[in-house]
Amino acid sequence: MPIPTNVYAEMTPNPAVMKFVADRLLIEGGYQAEFRSKTEASWCSPLAEELFNFPFVQAVFISGSFVSVSKDESLGWEMIVQQLREYVREWLMENDAAVDTNAFLAVQEKLETAKEPEGDGAIAEANASVNFIPEEEMVPSEYDDEIKRLLDEFVRPAVEQDGGAIDFKAFKDGKVYVHMRGACSGCPSSMQTLKGGIEQLLTSKLDAVEEVVALGV
Repeated sequence: MPIPTNVYAEMTPNPAVMKFVADRLLIEGGYQAEFRSKTEASWCSPLAEELFNFPFVQAVFISGSFVSVSKDESLGWEMIVQQLREYVREWLMENDAAVDTNAFLAVQEKLETAKEPEGDGAIAEANASVNFIPEEEMVPSEYDDEIKRLLDEFVRPAVEQDGGAIDFKAFKDGKVYVHMRGACSGCPSSMQTLKGGIEQLLTSKLDAVEEVVALGV
C-alpha cells in the first residue's frame, strides 16, 4: 500500500538550494544528514542516492521532515522544481525511511574515528572534504555547553527553517568554530548570517567569545 504523503517545495536564501517539505519525518532521532556524492548517500540514504541520479544535483541535506537539494547552474529551478517535488513525493509514498538511522550512525562513528587515509578510502575522502581544524585542537572547553545551548535555542530553528543546519565544533582562543550545512553551505548570505547574527549573539552572551568561524563553507 502506498504511504499517503504530501510534499511542497520552498525557496531558501541560497539560490542554489530548494527545500522539499513532507508531512512526515524523513529521518528519525533528530539527526541531520548531508551528502556530497552518490557514494556518500549509498552508505545510508536510498532517497539521497536516487536524487544524485539527476545530473544537476550536487548535494542533498536531510533533516526532520525536509530534504534540501543543491543544484549546479545548468538548469534553473523553474525548469526542474515540479519534477523533483513529484519525484520526492512518489519515492516517499513507496518507502518508509529516507535515511537508515542505524547505518547513518555507523557512518558517523567511522567518520569520527577515521584518522589515516590508509583506512576506508571513501570515508577518509569524505572526512577530508570538510575543512575542520586539526583534531588535536578540538578539545573540550568550559564554554562548550553554553555555546551549544545558545545555538540550539536561538540559531538552529532559524537555519532549519531555511533548509540548513549549524553544528558546533570547537571553542579555542576566543573563536567558536562551527560547520554550516545544507542551504547554509555556500549561501551568499551565510557570512552575513554568521557575522551579523550568530557572532553577535554569542559575543553578547559570552565575554570569552570574540569571533565565530565557519568551517567547510
